[in-house]
Order: sequence, then structure tokens, then C-alpha cells
Amino acid sequence: MMTLFTTVVSFLMGGVPKILDFLQDRSDKKHEIELAQMQMAQQLQMQQAGFVSQERIEAIHLDELKINADLQQGQANIDEHKALLQHDIESAKGASTWVINARAMVRPGIAYGMFLLLVFVDVFGFYYAIHTGVSFDSALNLLWDDDSQIIFSSIISFYFGGQAFKK
Repeated sequence: MMTLFTTVVSFLMGGVPKILDFLQDRSDKKHEIELAQMQMAQQLQMQQAGFVSQERIEAIHLDELKINADLQQGQANIDEHKALLQHDIESAKGASTWVINARAMVRPGIAYGMFLLLVFVDVFGFYYAIHTGVSFDSALNLLWDDDSQIIFSSIISFYFGGQAFKK
């Protein structure tokens, strides 16, 4: 049960940054639209009543500047991400093919490494158990215990969960 739970949580953790960015962006845009609508309605009411105060106009202008600054910050974050991707592309232009491939294999390499480590430990653990007279059931319970299942499923689920949320 714990393995299933950690598998699901690890899979979902790969997409948490995307989900949080989406929710924050949606909330920010909704708030900005509501604020702009309220300001426009208040400004129209004041103009209809003949009360246009310079202080209020400056406050509205300041709020507009803040909204524009927030939008520019969001655009700056997007531009920064694009610049980082462009930097990776540019830095790979002069590199040899094996260096480019090695950089691309970091995350899969960790997943493959954990899998190979698991296979190595299990194969030699069973080999040792057979030669020392330990029963298969006992060896299996010792080698593939709940902790091993949780660790392995978390790593694999996080890796594939991150890949699924990128698309």
C-alpha cells in the first residue's frame, strides 16, 4: 500500500512546478482583470459625478504601473527560460556528439543506474543466498522489502512523471 502511495506521489511531484505556475498565472490574471474593471467603474462614476481628484488619478496610474511591472516580470521569466534553452543550444554547437549525448543522459542515467544497482544487489544477493543455504522465500523477503520497493518506485515514477508533465 505504501509503495502504491509513494509511486503516485512521486509521479505527481514531477508535474507540481507546472501545476503551481499554471494556477499562479491564472490567479494573477483574474485578479488583474478584476482590479482593472473595478478601477474603470470607479473612475467612470467619479467622472459622472464631476469629482475627479488628482490624487485618485495618480493612485490609479500607480496601480496600472504595478500591473505592467508584474506583467513585465512574468515576461522576463519567460525570456529567461528561453535564454537558458538558447544557451544550452549554443553551448552544444561547438561540442562533440558524445558530450551532447552525455548531457542529455543525466536523468535517464540516474534511472538506469538505480535499476542496474537494484539488479546487481538482487542477483548477487540471490547468488549468496543459494550458496549459503537460505531459502528462496527468505532471500526474496530480505532483498525486495518494502523500503526497496518504495525507493525504486519513487525514482521511476518521478522520472516518468516529470517526462509526462513536460509534454
